[in-house]
Amino acid sequence: MKELIEYIAKSLVDDPSQVQVTEIEGSNSIIYELRVAPEDMGRVIGKGGRVANAMRTLLRVTAAKQGKRATLEIV
Repeated sequence: MKELIEYIAKSLVDDPSQVQVTEIEGSNSIIYELRVAPEDMGRVIGKGGRVANAMRTLLRVTAAKQGKRATLEIV
């Protein structure tokens, strides 16, 4: 799932070398923190948060297929 987030984010931004995804495992869920360059933040969030919500939806579906819970935080 971490690779999925990285792939989508690197496809959206101007500077793919600044994309970092950190995985934090909890007791019953996984939190993914996505960090991008400040000038690319708007591209990752999208107009009205549409891109970010789409990424979160894809992550939730992928996690559900594996029987897990996952959330995405854009830092």
